[in-house]
Amino acid sequence: MDYSILPMIPEHWPALREIYGQGIATGNATFETEPPDWQKWDSSHRKDCRLVAVETCNQQNMLGWAALSPVSGRHVYRGVAEVSVYVGSAARRRGVGRALLQALICEAETAGIWTLQAGIFPENTASITLHKSFEFHEVGLRKKIGMLNGVWRDVLLLERRSPTVV
Repeated sequence: MDYSILPMIPEHWPALREIYGQGIATGNATFETEPPDWQKWDSSHRKDCRLVAVETCNQQNMLGWAALSPVSGRHVYRGVAEVSVYVGSAARRRGVGRALLQALICEAETAGIWTLQAGIFPENTASITLHKSFEFHEVGLRKKIGMLNGVWRDVLLLERRSPTVV
């Protein structure tokens, strides 16, 4: 599969929302139970560090997306962000997630982000493996941190400290 990584624009959201829904359907991607509309999603994510993977020969075919959310509005945490990476079901296991995360890390460092964090359900071993391959390390396990569909879920907290942003 030949694909390109591009900046996300609002017009991408309908296709990306569908990919988000595919992640939600796995039951192991997020506590969300339905993908939000553009306004809600846009307001909770950084305006920079938003990427999409598209087929090179058909850039209307969205394969996945990655973006950062601020972890806090406090100035002291301005360089800390939470990672989201979603890959459409038809594009999984083809390197799309790896390419998105690698590009997102570069974007984050350019934007002055010194720490990236990811909260991942322990059952999502593919995502954990992906993040660890980019030097995310386990900070801890947050036991029964939230309920999804009536079931308490644990979240593994991973973190990556930039070697270049000081």
